[in-house]
Amino acid sequence: MIDVVVIGLLAVGACFVVVGTVGLLRFPDLPTRLHAVAKADNLGLGFIVLALVVDTVARPGDASPLGVVLKLVLIWILALVGSAANSHLLAGHARQREVPDAVEPGSNDPARSGPRRRRRGGDA
Repeated sequence: MIDVVVIGLLAVGACFVVVGTVGLLRFPDLPTRLHAVAKADNLGLGFIVLALVVDTVARPGDASPLGVVLKLVLIWILALVGSAANSHLLAGHARQREVPDAVEPGSNDPARSGPRRRRRGGDA
């Protein structure tokens, strides 16, 4: 019975990771791509870690189950923090460099006229 639960959690986690990857490839601009990757992949990793925690608690081996569970949760927390920091840095860098599809959706439309926006606080 534990095997079914673990396989189910792993399958759900894998589905979220695949959906995040599809979002990364299909969405039109940088903010939506970052959102898809950050949310879906972190949730998918959470389900995978949960499956590993269930498996570790159900079948304790030579190591302490509590130690293994704490390490797995720490890995997930570090991945959450790393993903948030990475998304923040990428979005900020794209905004500073005025990448057209990162500033506003549809800004790479050829029908759009007028000068490109400048950064705030910089010398004009």
